[in-house]
Amino acid sequence: MGSEEDRGHRVEEAIRLFHEAYQKQMRKEFEQAVDLYKKSIACYPTAEAHTFLGWTYSFMGRLDDAIAECHRAIETDPSFGNPYNDIGAYLMQKGNVDEAIPWFLRALEATRYESYCFPHMNLGRAYESKRQWAAAMREFELALKERADYRPAREGLARIRAMFN
Repeated sequence: MGSEEDRGHRVEEAIRLFHEAYQKQMRKEFEQAVDLYKKSIACYPTAEAHTFLGWTYSFMGRLDDAIAECHRAIETDPSFGNPYNDIGAYLMQKGNVDEAIPWFLRALEATRYESYCFPHMNLGRAYESKRQWAAAMREFELALKERADYRPAREGLARIRAMFN
């Protein structure tokens, strides 16, 4: 009984620290956010905490560390789609478009993802950068199907259509 109660306390503390870290991250207090995410992970590791730690590292320009955290998130919970998409996005930032595409596809296969709009959008960006217009348009359209108000997808689609008009 004691161990279950201890686990419950660790989970609660991890959640509290995660929320505190997120607030620091949103205020661009990245070093403090990193420390708090690490403390949250030490209490109770979650895919979300690893992913958000990676996201914070990306804001700091530490893309390799961001990618490493996303890999830890996937190890923690392979069903969570965000880290797959984030790895692809970080690889795109590094100029590795071909390497990024499989990660966006894996994000779309993940069973736990709040909005598949983001990997569709990122795939559209990747295909657009490779001048694969039809594939890019399809992905922008799929992003808009997921989230009709997503302006970046609407702009991507308009950009490609304008080239052919």
